[in-house]
Amino acid sequence: MTNELEQLRQQLDGINEQLLDLINQRAEIAQEIGKVKNKQSINRFDPVRERKMLDELTGKNEGPFENSTIEHIFKEIFKASLELQEDDHRKALLVSRKKKPDNTVIDIKGEKVGDGNVHHVMGPCAVESYEQVKEVAQAVKNKGGKLLRGGAFKPRTSPYDFQGLGLEGLQILKKVADELDMAVVSEIVNPADIEKAADYLDVIQIGARNMQNFELLKAAGEGTKPVLLKRGMSATISEFLNAAEYIISKGNGNIILCERGIRTYEKATRNTLDISAVPILKQETHLPVMVDVTHSTGRRDLLLPAARAALAIGADGVMAEVHPDPAVALSDSAQQMDIPTFEQFMDELKSFSARTHGEPVL
Repeated sequence: MTNELEQLRQQLDGINEQLLDLINQRAEIAQEIGKVKNKQSINRFDPVRERKMLDELTGKNEGPFENSTIEHIFKEIFKASLELQEDDHRKALLVSRKKKPDNTVIDIKGEKVGDGNVHHVMGPCAVESYEQVKEVAQAVKNKGGKLLRGGAFKPRTSPYDFQGLGLEGLQILKKVADELDMAVVSEIVNPADIEKAADYLDVIQIGARNMQNFELLKAAGEGTKPVLLKRGMSATISEFLNAAEYIISKGNGNIILCERGIRTYEKATRNTLDISAVPILKQETHLPVMVDVTHSTGRRDLLLPAARAALAIGADGVMAEVHPDPAVALSDSAQQMDIPTFEQFMDELKSFSARTHGEPVL
């Protein structure tokens, strides 16, 4: 009885090894199919083909397994093969460290984002007037800032909210930036505006609501201006990276990734700051990573601790909003700092950075 059992087990072990070899052979073929599909821009998952294979297998099944069991086993094999194809695709991303091990450093009028120092993008949520922008920009300049943000085209949740001054807003930003030797960062929402906006902007911002506006991503990728790409409010990190890939695949590798919080069930803050995204993005990509503490928290009282957390975990910089009088701001008044608060914010952040990293805050 013992000899018979041992013989059966040896047979089973031999079949296990044959199955292992066959499964790995199948996986290698599946990988090759995935490469062909990628070249031809064909969707890797083909439900019609999967259904046909399952029908053929169950049609030839003579037991003892029931057809439902055969389907379950092969569905798992199919799923594993598809995941293998997707892993191969991810490995090929141009934004990944596997393609470029060294950090990308982006020169924005002398401000080298990604060089290991901490950089800031500061300014009003929306451009309202020349005087408003000039007052904020001077305060930012006085604290050593170079990157001036301001919204000229404002995608808003409600169509009745202030939508920005458009081209006039860009002209105001450009005028102030030229006077103070600063660089302009502003959002573009329409691919058709990229070319004319290039005359006024130093960095094109693509906001959270447009992270998967693929025509806008491609248009930004065809230009030469650096792009600050914000993570979509419901986007996974994989989706975020693929959005960046749309830009870099068109030839523009000057991309700054910006974590700005994601939508969860939590209502205590405007969004939920996914702080762990920073080291993940830094490990998986060669691109600089910033954190927008204004839109992630939506609360002035949380801006400083959120910024400290961003720097402590390795962010290349922080983005925040400043307004001369937030109470009368035309958009997002509750989350913008006034100028005295901003000055204290910068002083405390500089002190924190010096204590934890010994690095200057630029």
